This record gives sequence, C-alpha cells and structure tokens, in this order.
Amino acid sequence: MGEASLAGRLLVATPLIGDDTFRRTVVLLLAHSDEGAFGVILNRPTDHPAADLLVGWGHRVAAPGVVFVGGPVDSGTVVGLALGGAVDLHLDPDEVADAPDEIRLYAGQCGWGPGQVEDEVGERAWWVVDADPDDALTRDPDGLWARVLRRQPGVTAWHANLPEDIRTG
Repeated sequence: MGEASLAGRLLVATPLIGDDTFRRTVVLLLAHSDEGAFGVILNRPTDHPAADLLVGWGHRVAAPGVVFVGGPVDSGTVVGLALGGAVDLHLDPDEVADAPDEIRLYAGQCGWGPGQVEDEVGERAWWVVDADPDDALTRDPDGLWARVLRRQPGVTAWHANLPEDIRTG
C-alpha cells in the first residue's frame, strides 16, 4: 500500500458531508488496505435493545445498551466491538476465558472500494484523527462528534461549535 494504513483511526465527517447517512458521524476504521476500507459508525444509536439481538451477550453490552447503526452496508450483519478489537459473536461469552466485559453491537458497516477513502479524505469530506480508547464504547454517542473535534489541534477544534443547522444558528 502506497500510504500508511488508516486502520484503528477515526474518520470524522466534515461539514461538507450533508447527507443524513454520514452527517456528523465518527467512523472507526477496522481495516484499510489497497483493496479498500471497512469500519463502523460509532455515534448512531438506535432504540432497539442490544440484548434482544444476540443471546448470551446481552449482559455484556455497554451502556446505553442499544444496537448501533454501523453503516449502510450489510445492515443484516452484526459487528461486535470491545476494547482491544472485534468480538466473535458466534461464541458463548460465558465459555470464553478472555471474553470482554463490555461490547457494543453494530448493525451494518461502512465500506469503501480501492482508493475511495483516500479520495474522500482528499476532497475534505473527512478528518482523519487518532482514536481514544473510550471512543468505541462511549457512554455519550450523541456528543462524540464534537468531543473528538475538541481534542484536535488548531482550527479543526473550532468546528465542534458549529450548530446542527447553520441556517438557524
């Protein structure tokens, strides 16, 4: 791969992204190579209780305890994340010695073809920033976009103060 992998970093939607799917999203890239990229949106909770989705994992779901929309691709699949990486949801957590104490469940994912993430970053649709350990299991998903921006240097941090709709301020 010509450039360094962005796996493990965050894509933070800039104000140039106006569509509802990615507006003000924070995406954790789980994989990135010459073949494309794959990740999940960290800040799109649903109202659906996660305990209803997978038997055995319900008591390990991080607050707020709901399924998150991971992205517009493969919405019928579920991705499980824990501190330290992805989780094999086919296993019974009570039978795995090192099963994580907390997980988050994402319905769907984000996917990009070869060079697509790089093109979108070049078009300034995304800021690429480092992830903090708390980001994946944040207790405040609605505030994640602004919080991630506030910890960035310089002018990027200023964008955290933009109103949802700049027409109404």
